[in-house]
Amino acid sequence: EVQLVESGGGLAQPGGSLRLSCAASGFTFSNYAMSWVRQAPGKGLEWVSGINGGGTYYADSVKGRFTISRDNAKNTLYLQLNSLKTEDTAMYHCAKGLDSWNYRLTTYRGQGTQVTVSY
Repeated sequence: EVQLVESGGGLAQPGGSLRLSCAASGFTFSNYAMSWVRQAPGKGLEWVSGINGGGTYYADSVKGRFTISRDNAKNTLYLQLNSLKTEDTAMYHCAKGLDSWNYRLTTYRGQGTQVTVSY
């Protein structure tokens, strides 16, 4: 059974930082592209960042501020959030890609971790 468990969310001030983690199990983690997506209150799901064998990819809204990475030995996906803005407030989910390449097409999403950016 595929499981994705996110952690690391919390309250941060504008300009602050957080590091999100996603522990994966139930599949061969290293064989799949992965993504982070988010959903702000009252809004739809927004793709944030993806990673595959070709590199890392970011939405324009987070480029230069967020960094995605993975540790295949630990079956863990990360998202480093820097220079946080109030508009980054959302539930953040990690998502399993369709295959080793497709990070935008996802087949499973975790329950998420809440990030709140406020004074």
